[in-house]
Amino acid sequence: MTTYSKKAFLLALATATVATGLTAAAAPAFAGPTRSAPQLTWHPCAKPDGPAAQECAELPVPLDYEHPDGRQLTVAVSRIRSDRPEARRGTLVVIPGGPGGSGVQRLTQKGAALQRELAGAYDLVALDPRGVGASTTARCALDPQDRYLTSLRSWPGPDGEIAENVARSRRIAEACARNGGPELRSFTTANQVRDMDRFREALGETKISAWGISYGTYVGALYAQKYPQRTDRWVLDSSGDPDPRRVARGWLANMAPGVEERFPDFAQWASHPDRDRDGLRVAGRAEEVRPLVLSLAAQLDRAPRQSTTPGTALTGNGLRQALQNALTSDLAFPSLARLLRAVQDPSATPVLPPELAQPIRDEDAALMVAVICNDVAWPRTPTASYERAVEADRARYPLTAGMPVNVLPCAFWKSGPTQKPTRITDDGPSNILMIQSRRDPATPLFGGLKMREALGDRARLVTVEQGGHGMYVGNGNACGNRAVTEFLTTGSRPAQDSDCPN
Repeated sequence: MTTYSKKAFLLALATATVATGLTAAAAPAFAGPTRSAPQLTWHPCAKPDGPAAQECAELPVPLDYEHPDGRQLTVAVSRIRSDRPEARRGTLVVIPGGPGGSGVQRLTQKGAALQRELAGAYDLVALDPRGVGASTTARCALDPQDRYLTSLRSWPGPDGEIAENVARSRRIAEACARNGGPELRSFTTANQVRDMDRFREALGETKISAWGISYGTYVGALYAQKYPQRTDRWVLDSSGDPDPRRVARGWLANMAPGVEERFPDFAQWASHPDRDRDGLRVAGRAEEVRPLVLSLAAQLDRAPRQSTTPGTALTGNGLRQALQNALTSDLAFPSLARLLRAVQDPSATPVLPPELAQPIRDEDAALMVAVICNDVAWPRTPTASYERAVEADRARYPLTAGMPVNVLPCAFWKSGPTQKPTRITDDGPSNILMIQSRRDPATPLFGGLKMREALGDRARLVTVEQGGHGMYVGNGNACGNRAVTEFLTTGSRPAQDSDCPN
């Protein structure tokens, strides 16, 4: 992912909630008179690094879908129209990761690659979910120190203490209750699904196709559950377990074993003799890399190192977070190796990754926390329970040091969810293709298999035999790209679940 989208995704998976019980699919949001489709006024909005034909518009959506004629919010939307009208077969929605990912930005980043792959078969469209980018936002007025990625991610202190995490989580929840207003309370996955369908209406489409990435697979799965007859060809790229009893709390917990499964890829790379050419070899043998990383993180726990960013030191948790970020893509391995080499050198000044060097914007932090906490009810678990969970997780998965099971603001959230989470089922057309990495540190394969199981015969799964997160036109391989492109352009899927070797 790019810095913004990676940061949004990683932070989103650090926020967690739990449903109180397994539920059926949500009922329609309202049953009033049919509204006329909203009108979109498009204008050019091409970016220097994006397709020249990109356009943007603003979509009005109800603050509350139970009162569709009430106050309206603004959702920023974007499109790149097919450059081969004779080949066009429909509209493809790009659903970003997150919560917190910008669909407009994702379309800018991936538009050219999608145009090449899909050869004019689709108008490409995306939206910034409410709370993101140019859409209506809200603020929690959080202190800057509470908005660093290593603060919003609930990393325990040295030796696993969590008192500071508990205090911060409570402080964030109280600030969001005071300052977020009805806008913040409307930031939910269910409303993103409804906004996406309103976008479909505004585009004049009876059906839409979609490519959802990471958290976007959950959005896409919920849309396919709620509006199955409005789906054309559906791609879910890097899925998590959709269990409505856990939702993001489960996604987060799954990251601990996911990181452990992925780490050997980095260890092999970082110890290979070829790294000597670039000064990036961190150890002589692969089996030495893991204890080295754990030792360096422990050293930084005791004595943080001043970085090239004034006033921001590299801590042990900063190094752990940098590791977790880098494992999403082989392309990030060199930057992680440089950081590890700098920590090994007493005379060097470490350079922080950009996503760790400054606080996250207050509006972005508010959205990332709010969606997860608004989606489902979080149990009011005693602090001692978190302490025990962190202690056990640290022992079993030391690379993530207990963070994936630690306390979050949702434990103190003031407003409950407005509806129960949706259960994903096999009820609907068989028009979904899933693609998943064999060793994904963020949405590991065993969680993706839970999504596959829930969808039943509606889906087919292509497993790419490598590590990383986000496979299509990203961290995957030619075989996986062909499978997705063929499905989107011809409708052909593998007859059964299949593998894509490297």
